[in-house]
Amino acid sequence: MKFDMHCHTKEGSLDGKIPISEYIQVLKSKGFDGMLVTDHDSYNGFRRYRDRLKGRVGDFVVLKGIEYDTIDAGHILVILPENVKLLIMECRGLPVRVLQEVVHRHGGILGPAHPCGERHLSITRTRAYRKNPNIMKHFDFLEAFNSCESQESNMEARRLAFRYHLPMFGGSDSHHADCVGTAYTEFHADITKESDLIQYIREKRETNYGGVYYQGTVKGRIGILNHVLIEGFWFYNHLASICRSHKRKLAMSLLNL
Repeated sequence: MKFDMHCHTKEGSLDGKIPISEYIQVLKSKGFDGMLVTDHDSYNGFRRYRDRLKGRVGDFVVLKGIEYDTIDAGHILVILPENVKLLIMECRGLPVRVLQEVVHRHGGILGPAHPCGERHLSITRTRAYRKNPNIMKHFDFLEAFNSCESQESNMEARRLAFRYHLPMFGGSDSHHADCVGTAYTEFHADITKESDLIQYIREKRETNYGGVYYQGTVKGRIGILNHVLIEGFWFYNHLASICRSHKRKLAMSLLNL
């Protein structure tokens, strides 16, 4: 089965431009069997599918995931079993080691998105990794091909996956319609729900991945100003994490951690 494993929707991501209904149509037209919805700290895109589209898209599979903004290790893709609902996943700002503990305790899997990409956004460019590279041993997979990253970044990610014996995903990281389906991951089994995917990855079964590079990224258009944008994200992420601290503490108290 062929999936796009990194998808941002208009309903779930502030910078997403594609309604999930359109996302599904484009992927189906390109021969995909499914998608993993990975909005930023939100399940709203998946909720739109669940409440309005489920049962109306044929045999196309839509899985619930999230791209979580840690406070110290960049963006992490998280997949929980279909019957698990955790408020904490929509409260950005956990340290990566706490996120790993929470996800694994509740039967999920997680891995770094674009692990060798931009400063602050990608785990190998953060203090958590510099302090303890073996933090990679506590992940279940990593994103080895991201359509919006450079060839060098993706090659580094592939080497990292081999070093830590991690299954590899390909994802488009689409925020615009012309990027949808530019990357793929193939699974050699029927994946119809999140627990199928979790079991597949835990068994270290083979994944094939690849794609083409997207030329319309913001960083590609603005050049050196992208560094300003990235540093601005660091401040935004920390401020947003502080603003959500009360909600995050409440969510953590419900987990007895």
